[in-house]
Amino acid sequence: MPPQSNKENLPPAGGLRSSGLKRPRDEVYGLGVGPARKQNRPDPLTHHGRHFGRTVQTFCRVQLLIKTGLEQTIQMELGRMTLEDLSASEKADYNMYQQLLRMVPGLEERLCTSSNHDLFYVADTLSKGIASSRSDDTKSLKSVVVDWITPLNGVLVPPISRNVKTDRGYHHPRTGELLCPVNLDWNDPKIRRDLSSGQLVPSGDLWPRFIFRGYEYVPSEPWNGLLRSSLLVSAYKHVFTSPSSVGAQNCGASRATRSSNARIHGMQSVTIASIAYIATQVRFALSSTPVFSRSDNVTDSEFFYNLVIELLEDPEETVEVQDLLLWWNKQIFPTYLADYRPVHQDSVIARIKERRRMLLQQAGKEVVAAEQDSDGSSTSNPENDS
Repeated sequence: MPPQSNKENLPPAGGLRSSGLKRPRDEVYGLGVGPARKQNRPDPLTHHGRHFGRTVQTFCRVQLLIKTGLEQTIQMELGRMTLEDLSASEKADYNMYQQLLRMVPGLEERLCTSSNHDLFYVADTLSKGIASSRSDDTKSLKSVVVDWITPLNGVLVPPISRNVKTDRGYHHPRTGELLCPVNLDWNDPKIRRDLSSGQLVPSGDLWPRFIFRGYEYVPSEPWNGLLRSSLLVSAYKHVFTSPSSVGAQNCGASRATRSSNARIHGMQSVTIASIAYIATQVRFALSSTPVFSRSDNVTDSEFFYNLVIELLEDPEETVEVQDLLLWWNKQIFPTYLADYRPVHQDSVIARIKERRRMLLQQAGKEVVAAEQDSDGSSTSNPENDS
């Protein structure tokens, strides 16, 4: 008699689940199916690199920044160099390095005790974070910017694709007008033709119209409305305070259901670099260039970005810059001025503070009077005279 087949004891082709049989306990817990897989969590350095790129320097060469910063720190600790010995550009890089140390907990100790291999890993991971945030923002802004430049209750003619950029830039009347340098006349047919054909390629120092309030530039007053356009504010909110807050800026309420980038990183005010970053991102989103690159000679993004920062960090422009930053903080962080708002003199808190001031003042007078009486009595005591 032939041996009985074991096929009847095997599960059907559909596996254990289709047969209704339960998987043995040891297999459920991974003992029969190999080691359990570990979840690959991103290095926290990537997280910090993303914020560093958005708020401090997006075109940073991190490895060079860390190497130079470490060398400068060592020289200063040994007394061989002071901050005054550095050139303007070296001071800027040193300050950037210090910002990086403050942003990443424990980084300074790690850098001082790391091998060259670990230093490379730190720089590479931070660089990946910078690049990933820039890529994410480029991708998301490419689509939503179409909504922001579409007239209210109107349409763009011709329509603009949300996912393809070939019909943007100087090839479209709306994006072309917004990107056109303020020193050029977009209404001039020859200017339009030269820009569209690529015969005329504006460099990064020829700033576009969209960065001005109402997209209007006043040559006699170049600071008037500079970097105060609604398009920039929408993009800033989209990146830093959540996409839903863009629509909420007119109705006063946000539908955000998760923490924004600003809240995650404890950001309570705008930075100069973050304004330059948003302006650079919007400029690229309006252009027809498909890939963001620091070496792209058409968009000249790095030159444009650095020039905006250079202007806003110029000590001679402090008054205008402080006014600009105050304006931006009002737009992005509504509670920014809470600590600076004066209270009414007739308010309850003002009355309480005034009462306390008067009580302290009266108590001070009583102490002085008591000291004077004590001095007078001690001088008139006959025993002291003897």
